[in-house]
Amino acid sequence: MTATLPHPSMEARSDEARRHVALVEEHSPHNYHPLPVVIAQAEGSWVTDVDGRRYLDCLAGYSALNFGHRHPTLVAAAREQLDRLTLTSRAFHSDRIGPFCAALAGLVGKDMVLLMNSGAEAVESGIKVARKWGYEVRGVPQDRARIVVMAGGFHGRTTTIVGFSTEPDARGGFGPFTPGFDVVPYGDAVALAAAMTPNTVAVLLEPVQGEAGVIVPPPGYLAAVRRICDRAGALMIADEVQSGLGRTGHLLATRAAGVEADVYLLGKALGGGIVPVSAVVADEAVLGVLRPGQHGSTFGGNPLACAVGSAVVGLLANDGPDGILARAEMLGVVLASRLQELVGHGVVAVRTAGPWAGIDVDPRLGDGRAVCAALARHGVLAKDTHGATIRMSPPLVATAQEIDIAVDALGAVLTELG
Repeated sequence: MTATLPHPSMEARSDEARRHVALVEEHSPHNYHPLPVVIAQAEGSWVTDVDGRRYLDCLAGYSALNFGHRHPTLVAAAREQLDRLTLTSRAFHSDRIGPFCAALAGLVGKDMVLLMNSGAEAVESGIKVARKWGYEVRGVPQDRARIVVMAGGFHGRTTTIVGFSTEPDARGGFGPFTPGFDVVPYGDAVALAAAMTPNTVAVLLEPVQGEAGVIVPPPGYLAAVRRICDRAGALMIADEVQSGLGRTGHLLATRAAGVEADVYLLGKALGGGIVPVSAVVADEAVLGVLRPGQHGSTFGGNPLACAVGSAVVGLLANDGPDGILARAEMLGVVLASRLQELVGHGVVAVRTAGPWAGIDVDPRLGDGRAVCAALARHGVLAKDTHGATIRMSPPLVATAQEIDIAVDALGAVLTELG
C-alpha cells in the first residue's frame, strides 16, 4: 500500500473542504490551529479527506488511536453494546463496569480502577486521591499537601493542571491557580530529592514527556524517582495517558524502565479511538480513601465505554508474538532505524520510545508546522511541537512498509525544503 503522490497544496482544496474549514473558523473558538485537511473516513492506519485523498496517519490521535481507526474488534464491541445499554450513571450498577474494572486491574497488576472520561480528568482525580491519601494515611496537616511535578510536562488543560505548567501558552491568562505544586527539572534526580518535604504526598510525572517532544529521561532516572518517593513516603504517580497501553512497545513505559509506580493514569488508547475513557489504577490502600459523594462522573464508567475498554484490554492481554505489544516493539525498532538515516540530512536529532518519535528538524529548513504541511502534501499526517520539532506516533497496527512510507516522505520533504 502506498501513499497518494503528491497531494495538491494545502490551499488547493475543493469547495467542500473550504466550506468545512470556514464553518469551524466561524463557529468554533480558535483554540486549535489544524492543517486544512478535512477527514471524512478512516480505516487502520489510513484516513481519507472529503476530496477522496488518502493520508497515512502518523499522529494516531496522540496515542488515542493506538489500535488504528475502526479496529474491527473494537467497533464490534461498540456496536453490540449500542444495541443493549449505553448509560445508567453511577447511581446504579451495570453489567459492564465490574468486569472491565477487574480486567484492567488485572492487566496492570493493581487492586482498583477509578473510571473517568478524559486524560485530564484522570490527572485531576489522581491529584485529589493523592491529597486525601496524604491526609488520611500519611498524616499530613490538612490543606498542606504538596505534589512535585516536572518542568516541560503536559497533563491536560484544566485550570489546576495548567497552573503548574511551564508552557506560557498553556497558563497565560488563566490564573489565579491552585497552590500546592512544586516544579523541578525533568530528568534531574538531585533537584527532585531537594524538593521533597514532609508535606510532599506525591511525585507526578510522565515517564516519557510527549507534548514536550518525546523527551526520554536519562537511564536510571525513573528508578531514582522510585527510590526518592520511597524514602519520603510519597506516592509515585505515572501519567501514562500517552505513553501507556503499548505506545512505547510495552504495556507501560514506567515498567519498561523496570519501575513500578503506585498510581497509573491511563486514557486515550483505553477508549480504542471510539469513546473517551480514562482511569486511575492503584491498590486499595490508595484508592480506598474515596467514599460515596467525594468523587464521581456522570459518564465515568458508562456501559458503552466499559464495553470498548474491555475489548481494548483483550487486545493488550495477548502477549504472544502476534500480539499488539510485540508488533509495537517491532515497529519501534524500524522507526528508530529509519529516522537515524535522516540525522545530518535535515534532521538534527531523533528521540524514540517504541513507535513514538520526536524529530528535531534543522530550523534553517523551516518550523515544524511548515514541515508537517509539506508532509501532508506527500500524504502523511504528523504534528509539530515547540518550534522545529515534529512528532510521529503511527498506529500500533501499522506495518513496517507504512513506516517506510512515512520516513521516505519526511526525507523527500527535507530535501525539498533544503
